[in-house]
Amino acid sequence: QVQLVESGGGLVQPGGSLGLSCAASGTIYTINRMGWYRQAPGKQRDLVATITSDGTTHYADAVKGRFTISRDSAKNTVYLQMNSLKPEDTAVYYCHANLRRYDRTWFPEDYWGQGTQVTVSS
Repeated sequence: QVQLVESGGGLVQPGGSLGLSCAASGTIYTINRMGWYRQAPGKQRDLVATITSDGTTHYADAVKGRFTISRDSAKNTVYLQMNSLKPEDTAVYYCHANLRRYDRTWFPEDYWGQGTQVTVSS
Protein backbone atom coordinates (compact mmCIF):
# COMPACT_ATOMS: atom_id res chain seq x y z
CA GLN A 1 0.00 0.00 0.00
CA VAL A 2 1.33 3.41 -1.01
CA GLN A 3 -0.15 6.80 -0.25
CA LEU A 4 0.66 10.29 -1.44
CA VAL A 5 -0.53 12.98 0.92
CA GLU A 6 -0.50 16.57 -0.27
CA SER A 7 -0.59 19.73 1.79
CA GLY A 8 -0.60 23.41 1.05
CA GLY A 9 -2.67 25.16 -1.55
CA GLY A 10 -5.39 27.69 -0.99
CA LEU A 11 -6.27 31.17 -2.13
CA VAL A 12 -3.62 33.74 -3.05
CA GLN A 13 -3.62 37.07 -4.83
CA PRO A 14 -1.95 37.51 -8.22
CA GLY A 15 1.76 38.00 -7.78
CA GLY A 16 1.75 36.10 -4.52
CA SER A 17 3.48 32.90 -3.48
CA LEU A 18 2.35 29.52 -2.27
CA GLY A 19 4.03 26.25 -1.38
CA LEU A 20 2.85 22.68 -1.81
CA SER A 21 4.27 19.52 -0.32
CA CYS A 22 3.62 15.85 -0.94
CA ALA A 23 4.77 12.98 1.23
CA ALA A 24 4.84 9.41 -0.03
CA SER A 25 4.46 6.61 2.47
CA GLY A 26 3.98 2.86 2.52
CA THR A 27 5.89 -0.11 1.16
CA ILE A 28 8.23 1.97 -0.97
CA TYR A 29 11.45 0.40 -2.19
CA THR A 30 12.64 3.30 -4.31
CA ILE A 31 11.17 6.39 -5.93
CA ASN A 32 12.23 6.98 -9.51
CA ARG A 33 10.52 10.28 -10.05
CA MET A 34 8.08 12.63 -8.32
CA GLY A 35 6.26 15.60 -9.71
CA TRP A 36 3.29 17.88 -9.87
CA TYR A 37 0.50 18.08 -12.40
CA ARG A 38 -2.46 20.41 -12.53
CA GLN A 39 -5.94 20.37 -13.94
CA ALA A 40 -8.09 23.43 -14.48
CA PRO A 41 -11.88 23.12 -14.89
CA GLY A 42 -12.77 21.72 -18.28
CA LYS A 43 -9.14 21.07 -19.21
CA GLN A 44 -6.84 18.09 -19.26
CA ARG A 45 -4.31 17.33 -16.56
CA ASP A 46 -0.97 18.90 -17.49
CA LEU A 47 2.54 18.45 -16.21
CA VAL A 48 3.88 21.26 -14.03
CA ALA A 49 7.26 19.99 -12.87
CA THR A 50 9.10 16.76 -12.15
CA ILE A 51 12.24 15.75 -10.29
CA THR A 52 14.09 12.46 -10.67
CA SER A 53 15.99 10.42 -8.13
CA ASP A 54 19.25 12.07 -9.19
CA GLY A 55 17.77 15.54 -8.81
CA THR A 56 17.16 16.33 -12.46
CA THR A 57 14.27 18.73 -12.83
CA HIS A 58 11.88 19.50 -15.66
CA TYR A 59 9.36 22.32 -15.88
CA ALA A 60 6.48 23.20 -18.11
CA ASP A 61 7.21 26.33 -20.11
CA ALA A 62 4.31 28.13 -18.44
CA VAL A 63 5.94 27.93 -15.00
CA LYS A 64 9.66 28.19 -15.78
CA GLY A 65 11.34 30.84 -13.71
CA ARG A 66 8.38 31.09 -11.31
CA PHE A 67 8.02 27.61 -9.81
CA THR A 68 10.68 25.52 -8.12
CA ILE A 69 10.45 21.81 -7.43
CA SER A 70 12.62 20.19 -4.79
CA ARG A 71 12.71 17.00 -2.78
CA ASP A 72 13.78 15.45 0.49
CA SER A 73 14.71 11.90 -0.38
CA ALA A 74 15.01 10.83 3.25
CA LYS A 75 11.40 11.82 3.81
CA ASN A 76 10.08 10.72 0.39
CA THR A 77 8.70 14.23 0.06
CA VAL A 78 8.49 16.59 -2.87
CA TYR A 79 7.86 20.32 -2.69
CA LEU A 80 6.63 22.92 -5.14
CA GLN A 81 7.35 26.56 -4.42
CA MET A 82 5.17 28.78 -6.57
CA ASN A 83 6.06 32.46 -6.95
CA SER A 84 4.63 35.26 -9.07
CA LEU A 85 1.37 33.41 -9.30
CA LYS A 86 -1.09 34.29 -12.06
CA PRO A 87 -4.84 33.69 -12.35
CA GLU A 88 -4.12 31.11 -15.03
CA ASP A 89 -2.26 29.04 -12.43
CA THR A 90 -5.61 28.33 -10.81
CA ALA A 91 -6.17 24.58 -10.84
CA VAL A 92 -6.25 21.44 -8.77
CA TYR A 93 -2.66 20.37 -8.27
CA TYR A 94 -1.88 16.66 -8.12
CA CYS A 95 1.22 14.99 -6.77
CA HIS A 96 2.60 12.07 -8.78
CA ALA A 97 5.19 9.43 -8.01
CA ASN A 98 6.72 6.71 -10.13
CA LEU A 99 8.12 4.17 -7.72
CA ARG A 100 8.87 0.55 -6.96
CA ARG A 101 7.32 -1.29 -4.03
CA TYR A 102 9.12 -3.77 -1.80
CA ASP A 103 6.77 -6.56 -2.87
CA ARG A 104 7.36 -6.00 -6.60
CA THR A 105 10.64 -4.22 -7.09
CA TRP A 106 10.80 -5.18 -10.77
CA PHE A 107 7.66 -3.22 -11.61
CA PRO A 108 7.60 0.60 -11.54
CA GLU A 109 4.15 1.96 -10.77
CA ASP A 110 2.44 5.34 -10.86
CA TYR A 111 0.64 6.79 -7.87
CA TRP A 112 -1.36 10.00 -7.48
CA GLY A 113 -2.34 12.21 -4.60
CA GLN A 114 -5.87 13.33 -3.98
CA GLY A 115 -5.27 16.83 -5.32
CA THR A 116 -5.18 20.23 -3.69
CA GLN A 117 -6.88 23.39 -4.93
CA VAL A 118 -4.83 26.45 -5.79
CA THR A 119 -6.81 29.58 -6.58
CA VAL A 120 -5.16 32.79 -7.74
CA SER A 121 -7.58 35.66 -7.55
CA SER A 122 -7.89 39.19 -6.26
